Amino acid sequence: MSFVAVRSWLRRLSPPPVMMALSSLPEPAPVPVLAEPDPPDPPEPRWTKPRIAVADSLWGDGFGLPGGEDEILRLAAPLGLSRAATLLLLGAGAGGPARVLAGTLGAWVSGHEADPALVGVAARKLSQAGADIARRAEVAPWDPAAPALRRRGFHHALTLEALRGTPDRPVVLQALLADLAGALRPGGQLVLVELVAGERRDPADSRLAEWARSEGRSPGLVTAAGLTTALAGVGFDVRVVEDISVRHRRLAIEGWVSLLRGLAQDRPAPARAAATVAEAEIWLQRLRLMQAGHLRLMRWHALGPR
Repeated sequence: MSFVAVRSWLRRLSPPPVMMALSSLPEPAPVPVLAEPDPPDPPEPRWTKPRIAVADSLWGDGFGLPGGEDEILRLAAPLGLSRAATLLLLGAGAGGPARVLAGTLGAWVSGHEADPALVGVAARKLSQAGADIARRAEVAPWDPAAPALRRRGFHHALTLEALRGTPDRPVVLQALLADLAGALRPGGQLVLVELVAGERRDPADSRLAEWARSEGRSPGLVTAAGLTTALAGVGFDVRVVEDISVRHRRLAIEGWVSLLRGLAQDRPAPARAAATVAEAEIWLQRLRLMQAGHLRLMRWHALGPR
């Protein structure tokens, strides 16, 4: 089944009676203009409770990326984590990666997440995962533009699309990577997973800007070669640069098809249905841009500065 077919089916879940009821409401009375208008409402958080619930259904409890637990363990495998290892986890999401890395591999995980809603969910999930995991794993807020990571505090690092909140300026990226390099102990390793500009990327393509807005990103993505050069520039010895786009797309489609089968048996409530359709639109944008060569998901494995 194609992702377009999944999206088409999900759209039929939208509750038209709700929209009809709203459209039948009388027009509100005019409001007099005040001397000092009220401040604008704060923007709606990107990760609402319904959206987090959809992500849990797609990828597993507390995960935000295709593949869930199995994919996190595959990505972390080169690091050789054990109960004696400390891990810096950037892009910790809603707590799933920290939980599995601490629970399955026994590592001491210091997770960092830029989205405050996800930080709160992650803290709750980790506290409910048992005393040993709650002791070994944590997720704290951080600002990618001003990371301030603990110097020489970690044996290894794993980053999961952690550059999404970084301003589109090379100097900011360089500062983040330098801080990341300084956070590793001598001999430490890094696995970095990030979306980068594809070979066919057209900066003038409006689809890229629309996708960037939907994912809370800057449309000015770094290239794979540019990120490799930036890593080397702060002292990393890059050993592996791998394009994992095909695997990412396959896992994403598998997740959506599995969710679709579940919804066929249990029709969701209107709020959940709306969140599911909205999430499907975001993923459709990403996968189409990847298929067209505008985006790539890459994996780096590097040795830190000594």
